[in-house]
Amino acid sequence: MGINKESDVAANLQIGPTSLGMVRIYVEGEGVDLPLDFDPEEAEEIADELRAAAAAARKMAKKSR
Repeated sequence: MGINKESDVAANLQIGPTSLGMVRIYVEGEGVDLPLDFDPEEAEEIADELRAAAAAARKMAKKSR
């Protein structure tokens, strides 16, 4: 599956700090139980990438209207 392919897969996403000072992104779905731990700097880089992707998606949505 690519980043631009739609899917009917449903999953729950939780994000929060761990007791060890990491940031955990936890993905849970049918057949998936995936904890991903990042140090705070990596988590901030991921947050920046999410914001940039959201901005790009917003621009694409405006163009398609």
